[in-house]
Amino acid sequence: MTTTLVRAARSQPVDRTPVWFMRQAGRSLPEYRELRQGNQMLEACRTPDLVTEITLQPVRRHNVDAAIFFSDIVVPLQAAGIDVVIEPGVGPVIAHPVRTQADIDSLPELTAEMMPDITESISRTAAELATRDDTALIGFAGAPFTLASYLIEGGPSRNHEKTKAMMAGAPEMFSQLLAKLAAMSTTFIDVQLSAGAQAFQLFDSWAGYLSPRDYRTHVLPHSQRVFSDLAGHDVPSIHFGVQTGELLPAMSEAGSTVVGADFRVEFTDASTRVQPGQALQGNLDPALLFAPWEALQPRIEQIVRDGLSHSGGHIFNLGHGVLPSTDPEVPGRIVDEVHRISTALLSGDDPK
Repeated sequence: MTTTLVRAARSQPVDRTPVWFMRQAGRSLPEYRELRQGNQMLEACRTPDLVTEITLQPVRRHNVDAAIFFSDIVVPLQAAGIDVVIEPGVGPVIAHPVRTQADIDSLPELTAEMMPDITESISRTAAELATRDDTALIGFAGAPFTLASYLIEGGPSRNHEKTKAMMAGAPEMFSQLLAKLAAMSTTFIDVQLSAGAQAFQLFDSWAGYLSPRDYRTHVLPHSQRVFSDLAGHDVPSIHFGVQTGELLPAMSEAGSTVVGADFRVEFTDASTRVQPGQALQGNLDPALLFAPWEALQPRIEQIVRDGLSHSGGHIFNLGHGVLPSTDPEVPGRIVDEVHRISTALLSGDDPK
């Protein structure tokens, strides 16, 4: 059976608006925090028992319409043999940043054989989800530019100055790096789709730091390559970045069936910036989950209404990830409300 989320992602008719949340499997859940005690992030991401359980936790708690594979965007880098750790409170840290032609030439190639645990984790999770009537499994990877920024900067960066310096000062070298990373992202997603994921999302977390011209010139071709190389799987795909309102017209050309809008752009504006008939995902501000329900509920309803008026499909999500201190009861209440409102509106009833 084709799930509601997959149909919405393909802009096909649905009987309700599907919902999932970025970072739904994570620190906002007490059961996640308990399970993660005593193991490092990358260790957890490479342990099938933990990955399967963590991926399924928000499905059980929130009744979301999709599970997002529990992993991290630097997992393919680690799997390829790059020395990377995730430092608590900091993020990914690269032991040997990539800044010269020799550094790029020495980057290893990622193959499926390096990731048997990813295949096992996806297969186990897909088997568990098969017992539910209407829950999709979404795979994911980091986009080439975002991975390049971590490699060049050596870790998270406020301004991405070293990355932009290479992009502007050594564009051919920069392009070679992104081409290698596009191949890694493609392989990582390919393994997930081959093992049973029904859709995937490409995260370009740092693309919003670029101008539209730089994005089109230096980044878009490599993101297009990822979507093009995975087209043979015939599954819906989502492209998302943070602070990318001005980049949505270009991002919509990358080849995804869905474009994610963050909370900084009005949904109705996002609707005019993507390809005609292309589905949209988003875009409730995650900080609003801390507001009283009487203030939050109208925002939910407006996004549902805006989504249903969009020319393509709509997947309800936050405009970024669930914040760690979010009350774990709120996302599930949002799921119920989105389902209630959208079902009523699609049936021609008043949701009040």
